[in-house]
Amino acid sequence: MTALASLFSLSGRHALVTGGSAGLGAEMARALASAGAAVTLVARRAERLEEICAAIADGGGEAHALAADLSAPDGVEELAGTLRERGVEPDILVNAAGTNLRQKAGEVTRESWAATLDLNLAVPFFLAQALVPAMARKGRGRVVNIASLQSKRAFADSVPYGASKGGVVQLTRAMAEAWSGQGITCNAIAPGLFPTELTRGLYDNAELVAQMAARTCVGRNGELSDIHGLAIYLASDASAFMTGQTLYLDGGLTAR
Repeated sequence: MTALASLFSLSGRHALVTGGSAGLGAEMARALASAGAAVTLVARRAERLEEICAAIADGGGEAHALAADLSAPDGVEELAGTLRERGVEPDILVNAAGTNLRQKAGEVTRESWAATLDLNLAVPFFLAQALVPAMARKGRGRVVNIASLQSKRAFADSVPYGASKGGVVQLTRAMAEAWSGQGITCNAIAPGLFPTELTRGLYDNAELVAQMAARTCVGRNGELSDIHGLAIYLASDASAFMTGQTLYLDGGLTAR
């Protein structure tokens, strides 16, 4: 293996990917497996997880399914306990699980606010907190959070979601400050418009999708494969000096 290839190789690494049953989570898991990492995919839908794992295995990768509900009160603790029982100590964590309830500002309740902030903001922190000690013992870890265009810009009917994703940017900085001295880098990807379950409603509006594409510098919206390179970079040794950053993978939409 050349020196350059070794920088991006994930051979011998283990990645835990939440939200791994669909969308960007599943796609990032595929990318990490293609670079040599063993991946454990976490989501509520066991059957869908098994399908993704089978597809990764068919491509020559190693993938394991772990059904869990991170929105449950003890979801993070139960997941951490299951990982200990299985002897799994991930050195890569991708926090891709999330929700957007899409309520008008006047319809947001304390319950929907709490549910959104918990899954999108609290779970990534407490799951990382649970995994960091093992990463620190190895002297190496990678945490990749998922931010959003709404970390920087406001969109309609998304007050709790926007607040949570704005928080992810600062959370990523705070995680980096706390843990990067132990060899654990913490960064975030802020995707533009990609075809996922969270954006299915938007893709029903062809005019709106076209408008979003026109606002980018490259003239199109994201394709799922566009996240492969950045996911591998942030999980690999190539990004060892990159931490506390949010990278906007948006075709230049926020540059205009």
